Amino acid sequence: MEKQRILWIDDEIELLKSHVIFLTEKGYEVETVTNGEDGIFKVREKEFDIIFLDEMMPGLGGLATLSQIKEIKPNIPIVMVTKNEEESLMNDAIGSKINDYLIKPVVPSQMLMTCKKILDRKAISKEYIKKDYMSEFNRITMKLMSENDWLDWISIYRSLVNWDLELDEHPEIGLRQTLQEQFREANKEFSKYVEKNYLKWIENPKNAPILSPQIFENYVLPEIESQTGPVFYFVLDCMRLDQWQIIERNIQNLFEIHKDYYFSMIPTATPYSRNALFSGLFPSEIEKKYPEYWATRSENENQLNKFEKELLDLMLNRHKVTLKNELKYLKIIDPAVGRAFAQNVNSHSKTSFMAVVLNFLDMIVHSRSDSVVLKEIAPDEAAFRSLTESWFKHSSLLAIFQAISKMPNAKIILTTDHGSILVKRGAKVLGDKEASKNLRFKYGRNLKTDDKNAMYIKNPLEYKLPDLSVTTNYIIAKEDFYFVYPTDYHKFLNYYRDTFQHGGISMEEMILPIVILESKV
Repeated sequence: MEKQRILWIDDEIELLKSHVIFLTEKGYEVETVTNGEDGIFKVREKEFDIIFLDEMMPGLGGLATLSQIKEIKPNIPIVMVTKNEEESLMNDAIGSKINDYLIKPVVPSQMLMTCKKILDRKAISKEYIKKDYMSEFNRITMKLMSENDWLDWISIYRSLVNWDLELDEHPEIGLRQTLQEQFREANKEFSKYVEKNYLKWIENPKNAPILSPQIFENYVLPEIESQTGPVFYFVLDCMRLDQWQIIERNIQNLFEIHKDYYFSMIPTATPYSRNALFSGLFPSEIEKKYPEYWATRSENENQLNKFEKELLDLMLNRHKVTLKNELKYLKIIDPAVGRAFAQNVNSHSKTSFMAVVLNFLDMIVHSRSDSVVLKEIAPDEAAFRSLTESWFKHSSLLAIFQAISKMPNAKIILTTDHGSILVKRGAKVLGDKEASKNLRFKYGRNLKTDDKNAMYIKNPLEYKLPDLSVTTNYIIAKEDFYFVYPTDYHKFLNYYRDTFQHGGISMEEMILPIVILESKV
């Protein structure tokens, strides 16, 4: 292995020979010069991995030398070494993009630690990450062989997501395939668990996870009742836990953040789960109580969420909530609407309660299925997270959050209606021509597919789903399967493979964050 090379620029280098010998014995190749001009010449002449730079030297001083070196090699790590502890000097050095700062007198072990921290951190952390992940892999594998409850499944999923994000930072480790296989095995067991227990959750909510219709009563209502400032209810359509964690790290300095988790109802599709969030009811209950606000099967499914404000108003009335001023509701589909809201959000500092739906993440998911360019930009989940972060950093949503964070006593309840999963395996399905076209769930007459690929719902009303006719049944895709009809089977099998879909049973679609963001002012 080639030795790492250090350049040490110090006019008193003769007094530091013991340090140089120590670093040489530790495997580094050290070159020394006694002034800034010679240091700059060396940087032009050779490649170095790190530079130690004295701040106080006759002639060209440390900061001036630093500036010229950065012009030649802007990415080379530089450590400033000085006797001066003045804060202004430290600020000047840090502003000039040094990598570390040491106060004289320094000891050899300090120099070694600095080298390891800057040069070897990635290699050292890589070995520890490998070791830690394999330990966690074995723990999760044993956990998957146990009898888990819904709290266990939240813990398993959180752990897998955290490792997914960790491996984003260390793609060279080569553990991604192992993690993906464990995700698949976990989703296999999770699908069995949901199929076995979902009906029990509906029948006995006290021994169940919070489901979509219970979000308002458990999380939103308490904030409205105890409010001392504006309360905002944000629903980011189709946001996975990993995407939330990407967003969270970009706003963690703006808010006090309190996070919990809930399970989306099934099907994990917008017409069902988001209406449940805004009504506090399951779909069959909406259809029974407010038939005028539940579209029929013959209508365009894109129109099934057009009564969210009305359903929210009715829910507030059922809970006898009296707002200090009128309920506000905004759905952001067009970026121009988002930008306009960001510019005017301060006008809502006295608003009692406002609900905001943002569809951009869902639009990315659907657009990616049909766009060669988006598939190239985001070919896998790691790239999809990166795309999410790029969007958020430049989005009106970040500007909106920044504005709300400055409002006294403001609170945001933020969640999503469902997540999405990257589908990998096609499942052939038979049904009549009236069956729905969704890829992760279908309803219709006499639907048939392999039992291992899907959960059958023969009596929709038991599951609080609309019973469109006496012969209607639902099938819900498990794991990473997607439904394909026999007609042009291979064409559509290939077309939809490796696309993000929702509506089925998977951890990514069902286990969702519910977050309270409190302004710090």
